[in-house]
Amino acid sequence: MEDSKDIRSYMTTLGLNAKKASQTLATLSNDQKNLALMNVCDCLQKRREEILYANKEDLLEAKSKAIVGPFIDRLELTDSRIDSMISEIKSVVQLTDPIGEITSLKPTPSGIKVSQMRVPLGVVGIIYESRPNVTAAAAALCLKSGNACILRGGSEAFKTNKIIATCLNEGLFSQGISKSAIQLVDTVDREAVKILLSMEGLIDVILPRGGRELVKLISEEARVPVIKHLDGICHVYLDEDSDLNKAISISLNAKTYRYGICGAMETLLVHEKIAEAVLPKLAKVFQKKGVELRGCQQTLKFLKIKKANKEDWVTEYLGPVLSIKIVREIDSAIDHINSYGSAHSDCIVTENTENARKFMRNVDSSSVMHNVPTCWADGFEYGLGAEIGISTDKLHARGPVGLKGLTCQKYLVEGNAELRGA
Repeated sequence: MEDSKDIRSYMTTLGLNAKKASQTLATLSNDQKNLALMNVCDCLQKRREEILYANKEDLLEAKSKAIVGPFIDRLELTDSRIDSMISEIKSVVQLTDPIGEITSLKPTPSGIKVSQMRVPLGVVGIIYESRPNVTAAAAALCLKSGNACILRGGSEAFKTNKIIATCLNEGLFSQGISKSAIQLVDTVDREAVKILLSMEGLIDVILPRGGRELVKLISEEARVPVIKHLDGICHVYLDEDSDLNKAISISLNAKTYRYGICGAMETLLVHEKIAEAVLPKLAKVFQKKGVELRGCQQTLKFLKIKKANKEDWVTEYLGPVLSIKIVREIDSAIDHINSYGSAHSDCIVTENTENARKFMRNVDSSSVMHNVPTCWADGFEYGLGAEIGISTDKLHARGPVGLKGLTCQKYLVEGNAELRGA
């Protein structure tokens, strides 16, 4: 499939098949979808060793290309991560099926009856890097929400994704569902991505999962709608009324739970009144974890660390680096977050209810938290079963995108020959 004409023909066929499958998916019963997903879980369990072996081969190839750091962490599958993958799918099974849900609206003066029905988006294109667990979670959410999906994983996870996709197809087959409902792009040629982005009329929405450059490229080149977030520049603000033990444990967990996730803290903001008490203790625990600290000029009075520059405030490190800034008041913290953040996830640590409410009301992010680390920003942890991505945009879906984020509503209008006058 080296020729670009062959790739375009192949991608168009995927799109046409997905469009046809989406019409059937919208009519499936909740039981059919759930049984298919449970069979996927059985297959993942049965083929666990195959998946781990394929993943090991992908990891070896990635490392041979000098790929390191958070990219490798995202690529690697372990027994526990396969367990999590299966748990996510089972959580999706337990969720209420949103398709066909009807919301009644207020009576109209004319007497016509207007309501809204929740329906699938149609065909979802998912472009992602390294994370093979996305193959299973994204497909499960699409199937449950009645959407067909075309999955284009990164070349670095190609072997792992193919085994997982086999399990997805086995689940579909068990319920007589067309394999075109879930299709994995079977080429690593980048031309396939460009074509997928241009498939107006066949693809209803694109969801990118990956690094900043990938998301930026997709946002700029897509001719179909995109649900996305570009950066994960997340903050934890330690208020003057914070409990110091909570401040330390939350900050540590927010940064070191997993460096490579988009919900990892990248900047720590500290109220000037508690800086002297908390910073030396924080520095010790972070340094034990091997985290490099960079601080503003005022922070350097308390810690012997590298001076932060303006670039640090807008950098998503995705690694063991943390920038620290001391602020005069809560308003300064809010202003810093709204100025330099990425509208992803930000937290206040405080025992002051009024300050917590002010922070949660005024910080303009898709997730705003009180006394919990930013690494909780995850659709599974929010009770969505799983997430297909996180959006920092304000149209259609915002924050972790679960089942309802993959649906829209249409109006149902009923009457008895009421006629509209002039």
